[in-house]
Amino acid sequence: MRVKRTANPLRSFLENQGTVIVDGGLATELEARGHDLDHELWSARLLLEEPQAIRQIHRDYLAAGADCIISASYQATIPGFMRQGLSAPDARALLELSVKLAVETRDQFWSVPANRIGRLKPLVAASVGPYGAALADGSEYRGDYNLDEAGLQAFHRQRWELLAQSAVDLLACETIPSWPETRALARLLAETPGRYAWFSFSCPDEIHISDGTPIARCAAFLDDNPGVAAIGINCTAPRYIAGLVREVRRVTDRPIVVYPNSGERYNLDDKRWLGEKDVTAFAELSHHWHAAGAQVVGGCCRTGPAHIAELRDSLVVEA
Repeated sequence: MRVKRTANPLRSFLENQGTVIVDGGLATELEARGHDLDHELWSARLLLEEPQAIRQIHRDYLAAGADCIISASYQATIPGFMRQGLSAPDARALLELSVKLAVETRDQFWSVPANRIGRLKPLVAASVGPYGAALADGSEYRGDYNLDEAGLQAFHRQRWELLAQSAVDLLACETIPSWPETRALARLLAETPGRYAWFSFSCPDEIHISDGTPIARCAAFLDDNPGVAAIGINCTAPRYIAGLVREVRRVTDRPIVVYPNSGERYNLDDKRWLGEKDVTAFAELSHHWHAAGAQVVGGCCRTGPAHIAELRDSLVVEA
């Protein structure tokens, strides 16, 4: 599919208000509201069982001030749905539903005049989760895959083509843990003229992505791709973000996107989050990320609408 090339969809926000506010965690917010996601499909399970719960969270993030909401397609893949007994057409329909929920919620929000005061029309990004998310074994935080670049490109292609043809404003390649997967997704973007995507990495420290590749190497590689809307970090501890932003900024002038976890740590043994998630402290840290060069800022696991409201109050100059 060829989409007419337009300006980077993030540009008008950056020019008018300086910062783009992305939404917060989806799956962990669903869990906080009482939904059981202990399942291979994680949040994508609710596309099948309770889509209105996803719609409500999209609406709440928009009301909190998000300039961009991300679809519930992170762990949604056609093979994953088919392993649950769905047919290929039904699996494709659920992927399409993930986009429809986000786009319709955005459009309904924007149809209310009061919601347009001091705001630009929010964007919808289609989540493209990593191969490790489909494995549901935590490898999106390690990148130790059993597929090479060609295999990863083949894995992502079917979902990519469907999402790239949808009504979203851009794609969000999220929680990328490996160098081969970076290259595989960048090739798919290059095959989709006119589409924009951001690339954000899971990182264990201030220099590397999860498989040990320097994030600066990934950013320099992506800098050559005209469809890259932003480069950055997500699903990573807040304490590493400023250093990682500085590494990215050394090699590119592209917008930098960051949406870290709340700062809590997940204990695999008893499947509980440990530590504090202080909304005010998260917003205060965001000033350090912004000062380092981050221009697109949100939250990932264990952040919610309250975090996003604080970010908007802290970082945005009203349009």
